[in-house]
Amino acid sequence: MESVDTPDLKSVEHQARGGSSPPTPTKYKKTRRFPMKYRIDAKYVWYEEENMLVLMYFIQGVPFTFDELPDEVQNDLDIIKLADKEKSWSPDDVYRGYSYLMEEQCHPCLFELDLENPECLPVD
Repeated sequence: MESVDTPDLKSVEHQARGGSSPPTPTKYKKTRRFPMKYRIDAKYVWYEEENMLVLMYFIQGVPFTFDELPDEVQNDLDIIKLADKEKSWSPDDVYRGYSYLMEEQCHPCLFELDLENPECLPVD
């Protein structure tokens, strides 16, 4: 028989998948050993076409509720500067976030979730 130059399926250069050999290791490593914990954030933002300052609460960046601020806080220049750096939110934006979290059963005020910082949840 004549020798033919065909690649060996188990050779290093061969990149096809299949067979019983384990997959080659990737450069990506697992960084977490525990289930994901959700993070709550609160930011001063403009609400309703930038007519009102509120303290908006987010879970993983999705808004779920807000606290109205008293008049003296509404006029605080430091809080206004913080809100100016953030996105302005409409009632529709908050409603969409709320609806999404309800559908996924991830609203932190209504469902039990593994939270990274539960102390940041709104009090009421």
